[in-house]
Amino acid sequence: MSDTPTFGRYAELPVDRMTVAQRDGYKAMVDGPRGRLPGPYKVWVHNPKLLHAAAPLGQHFTPGESALSEREREIAVILITSKWRSAYPAAAHERRGKEVGLPAATVEAMMAGLPVSFPDAREQVVYELATTLAGERLVSQGLYDRAVKALGHEGITDVVVLMGYYTAVSLTMNVYAVPAGTPGMAR
Repeated sequence: MSDTPTFGRYAELPVDRMTVAQRDGYKAMVDGPRGRLPGPYKVWVHNPKLLHAAAPLGQHFTPGESALSEREREIAVILITSKWRSAYPAAAHERRGKEVGLPAATVEAMMAGLPVSFPDAREQVVYELATTLAGERLVSQGLYDRAVKALGHEGITDVVVLMGYYTAVSLTMNVYAVPAGTPGMAR
């Protein structure tokens, strides 16, 4: 394996140097629903058991698969990747948040940790819940009650687990010092 970093300070594995298990994980990603090896999976492929465990969870949060709209998903992801100051996913989701129709000023304020509000009740509750969780605060009874009413338990658990998933993404990108927009190895 080359020691020359290709993705932040991580030296990606060329396919021809992967173990059989790593190659199987790689092929499951590029031949599967994603059709590629996205961000953290470029590192996670090194640990094929983890890759196979993480992939279905990541797939659950692709558009149309979870209880959250794309805008709701991006609100939570922008808040948690910004909390971890993780350049790679924060930049990607800043872009994606704007693509799904979140106002640029709102996206930029969330990234900066400034308060925002949303006219849509579900989006507001996602924002409040994600802000509370990212801020390491307790969820008050009032917020919980509003979240149950607006999102139901399916939506609440999607927000919580989505934030956990993107915490793993963010911390992976931080450990490997992956800058925003890094393409990684050409495959």
